[in-house]
Order: sequence, then structure tokens, then C-alpha cells
Amino acid sequence: THSHTYSQAPGLSPSGKTTDYAFEMAVSNIRYGAGVTKEVGMDLQNMGAKNVCLMTDKNLSQLPPVQVAMDSLVKNGIPFTVYDNVRVEPTDASFMEAIEFAQKGAFDAYVAVGGGSTMDTCKAANLYASSPHSDFLDYVSAPIGKGKPVSVPLKPLIAVPTTSGTGSETTGVAIFDYEHLKVKTGIASRAIKPTLGLIDPLHTLHMPARVVANSGFDVLCHALESYTALPYHLRSPCPSNPITRPAYQGSNPISDIWAIHALRIVAKYLKRAVRNPDDLEARSHMHLASAFAGIGFGNAGVHLCHGMSYPISGLVKMYKAKDYNVDHPLVPHGLSVVLTSPAVFTFTAQMFPERHLETAEILGADTRTTRIQDAGLVLADTLRKFLFDLDVDDGLAAVGYSKADIPALVKGTLPQERVTKLAPRPQSEEDLAALFEASMKLY
Repeated sequence: THSHTYSQAPGLSPSGKTTDYAFEMAVSNIRYGAGVTKEVGMDLQNMGAKNVCLMTDKNLSQLPPVQVAMDSLVKNGIPFTVYDNVRVEPTDASFMEAIEFAQKGAFDAYVAVGGGSTMDTCKAANLYASSPHSDFLDYVSAPIGKGKPVSVPLKPLIAVPTTSGTGSETTGVAIFDYEHLKVKTGIASRAIKPTLGLIDPLHTLHMPARVVANSGFDVLCHALESYTALPYHLRSPCPSNPITRPAYQGSNPISDIWAIHALRIVAKYLKRAVRNPDDLEARSHMHLASAFAGIGFGNAGVHLCHGMSYPISGLVKMYKAKDYNVDHPLVPHGLSVVLTSPAVFTFTAQMFPERHLETAEILGADTRTTRIQDAGLVLADTLRKFLFDLDVDDGLAAVGYSKADIPALVKGTLPQERVTKLAPRPQSEEDLAALFEASMKLY
């Protein structure tokens, strides 16, 4: 999902090619700085907002990030209503509930304070409140939904991320669990990206260690996947109209710069940020890395780690992640993504081995004597060591899966073709089964 569907229009593009010939850079405005959340009331005043919806979740509603945002709204005379029923790892049902709240509220602006779950829920609420006659599946990515382009104007949305992972403050993507099929899917359109992302590193001090780790793994995989994705000029079909060019276009020269920079920050600061909750320098850098990787993958896209992660999250049985205050079984998104990464990059490396080797080196591998054909194995070993150092569960078996679950996991990956097709190497159902099997144990 994380993506947009495009029409298989007959005929060729303006350039006469069947693959794409152009890429587009779309990103939210971003403001970074310690304490910047205090400005949100002034921003809304500057926009002329008169009736604001502030979205968050139950845990955060009692914590400083939300209090600071509300104080700023009050101080600047902005009338607002709080919606604090966002579900961590949202579902179609939890999206619908937020959408109904937004439709009844007739809001003229939105503020999302939270992690990816909150920001994505708020994007969906803004979209469907602005397009009240649309059916829910109209904008959901194909093949699960219809993947229609968004042509209605949306209200301003200010995103205030409190985790350092999703980069959702920069992207036009909203992900949820589609409970009927037990898979994650989403809505992807440049039209739903936030108007402004307020990146305030002070909020990172409220994150428990495992939340920091799992959020950081999302940044790691956003960077690795977007850098190794199919290049934009090899992606097909070529859009017959620019409105149908997907949000996820394949690796491109601009996204590459953001992805590599994010990866360098992860290599330098993630372990520090996890191990010491008071390390403001490390946590501030990771907060910014999340946005950098968001700009990269928000335009290049992700591929197999994300495509395979959706059923891993969606089919969870009993596993409850440490440090997450939720009442339902949960494999956090960043964890579900990173558990397959050694297997995935071993598989994809034969297509662009130089890129795989370059990322291994950034993550600490000594590649001076490495043969180029071993790039995937070296990156996989580097990732395993990185995960072992951070006490990551030993593969899919440790979060409750066995070989018997592989057919269901493969079946849940197949509808994610909008990301899986961005993998540099095509994959069969047998390939996917082998990747899940290889991910059962990491160490």
C-alpha cells in the first residue's frame, strides 16, 4: 500500500515510453526546533482557523506534547475539540470512527499530535470529511480499494510527531489494518500530506526504550528500501496524466540523498537513543532522521520489508510488545518491518549490489575486501548484528509465528503489489514463502 494506484491507460506517455520518464518531489513544509510545538496556535491563527480538531490517542492525551499544543491553542484564542480515540496501529473501523467525528464537527483545520497512527488517522479524517459523498474504499490503494485520485481540496493539517519513525508528517500516506482481510493497506496521495510538520525534539524524551528502538527500525527500513527500490525510470506503466503518477515512484536522485543521510544518522545515533532516555542529542537527531527518511521514501516508496510487514502486523495472535500501553495484541510496525530485513536484502542485492554494499558500509561493515556478489550477505550480517545489539526478538518465531503460518503470510503480502512491485527483483509466491521461512530465526 503506502502508495497510489494508477490507470493502465492505453497508448503511450507524452515521451512515447512505456516506463516512466519523470519523477516528482512532494513534501510537507517542515519546521524543526526544541519547543516549536508552542507555535501551533499562532500558525492556526495565521491560517484564519476558527474550528479546529486536535487528534491524539488516550496515552498521549495526558502527556506534555498534547498539553503544550492545547496551551498554545488556548493562548491564541483558537476554538478546538479533542478527539483522543485514535487506535495504535489503526484499523478501517477506527479510521471510520474518526472520519465520522470529523464529518460531524465541520472543522476548518486539523492538528495531529502523536505517532504515525495519529497522523495517518487524521489524514484519513480530513480526506473523507472533505469528500463526504465518497465511499471508504474509493481512495484506498488497489487492489483492495479503488485507488481513485484525490481531486477535492482538503483542510489544513498540522502534524506534530511524538515518535521518531514513520516520517508521516512529511508524506501523503495513511496506513491501516483492513480487518476483513487481516492485512494492512492504505491511502496514498500527495493531496493528503500535512500542510506543516512541527518536529519538536522535546517530545522524544517521553518515549520508552522499545518504542524508540521500533520507531528507529522503521527509519532504518524506510532509508534502505527507498535507496534500493526499482529506479523511477524502470517503473511502469507510464502515467497518461500526471495526477495518476503514484506517490511511490521508485528510487530517484532526490530521494537517494535523503535516504542515505537518514541512514548515516541511524548508524550514529539509534543505539544511543535507545539506551539512554535522557540523551537529547541522540533523540533529537533520530527525530530529524525520521523526517529525512520520510522525504526519501514518501517519494521513492518502500518495497519488500514493508510489503511483508503488513500481514506480520495484521495476523498477530498473542504477542504484546514491551513498552506499548495497548489492550490488544500488537507487533509494532517498525518491528514487523525489520524482522525480514536480513532475508529481504540478501534476496534483492543481486540487482543493485553496489547500493547494498554502500548501505552495509554506512551501518558499520568493513567492505574493503568484500566481493560485490557478496553484498547481500554482508548487509544481512550487518543488520543481524545491529538488531542483536538492540535486543530484538529472534525472528518471526519469537513474535508467535511458525512455518504453518507461511501460506497466510504470503497471501497477506500479495495484495501489497504497490510496494512489492517496487522491489528491484521480482518475486514469486515461492520466493515470498522462502523469505518468510528465512526470517523465522535471525541469529
